[in-house]
Amino acid sequence: MIGFIVRRFSVSVAVVLGIALVSFIVIQLPPGDYADGYESFLIEQGGATESEAERQANLFRERYGLDRPLPIQFYVWIRDMVTKGSFGFSFAYKRDVGELIAERLPRTLLLAVLAHLTSTAVGIIAGIFVAPRQYSIADNVAAFIAFILSALPRFWIALALMFFLVFTLEQEHVTAFHSPQYVVVPWAFGSVEEARESWAKLVDLMQHIWPVVVIAGLGGVARNMRVMRGNMLDELNAQYVTTARSKGLTEGQVMRRHAVPNALHPIIMYQGTVLPYMLQGELQASIVLGLPTIGTLLLTSLRNEDIYIAASCLLIYGVLLVAGNLIADISLAVLDPRVRFS
Repeated sequence: MIGFIVRRFSVSVAVVLGIALVSFIVIQLPPGDYADGYESFLIEQGGATESEAERQANLFRERYGLDRPLPIQFYVWIRDMVTKGSFGFSFAYKRDVGELIAERLPRTLLLAVLAHLTSTAVGIIAGIFVAPRQYSIADNVAAFIAFILSALPRFWIALALMFFLVFTLEQEHVTAFHSPQYVVVPWAFGSVEEARESWAKLVDLMQHIWPVVVIAGLGGVARNMRVMRGNMLDELNAQYVTTARSKGLTEGQVMRRHAVPNALHPIIMYQGTVLPYMLQGELQASIVLGLPTIGTLLLTSLRNEDIYIAASCLLIYGVLLVAGNLIADISLAVLDPRVRFS
């Protein structure tokens, strides 16, 4: 088991390095850089001449290493990341990129994990329910809903839901994690009053983030249900299930002891690819709703050509993708020992 984990982890590290390289190159592909925007700002807003603005822009590139060759920039970025824990400097925010990501990553992971757990639990339960009722009304209705949810774009659902919350329910502060009265309330449980305030803040948080969780998880529910339904049908038609029934086991016992555990094997492996889909849905929903997550930070950095934020955000999403697949591989190896020797 240890050897299996070491091999998978080594491959994951190599993949992450590849993602870092590709992310950095892709960010550099568009013409121009942040210094070009700085030069235009000096001319249009600062009243500087073209020659003076160009000189200032060149000094800016020299100061932050933007005039260096691309391989040197990538090497310095990776070196500082490994040795200093620094993801670079944000030109727009005038702060370390690691600090910006550290502020927003927990919120992003919270939304993605909640959406992932919700979609997985609901999808598996729905798949187990409809599989023994193949081609029934419930199965057809569930299939219709699954296809609709999988086809609808996440950003469209976010826009429709935001319109409904604001103009129909007249809900305020849909573009924030907390209502104004809870923004400065600390998370503390030292006294009864602090615990009561923290609980009220948690309830307020859930009231604000449920739209993102629903939007990001809708497609996941549909996919998990279809995958679980297909796995269950394969297991229910297997010979060992027929043998179990012939021995006198009830349908419930067959489902619990044989069909469901074996049907979970492929879906556990499938979860490694579902997590990025949840992140994609969270990214789209957060951008539409304007929530301060990595998604909105990535969009702003792309607009400003803030290369270190953009590359770091893409790297973070890539790491989460690789981590999801690694966790899925380990979970499958724990559930099915035969995988360790494959």
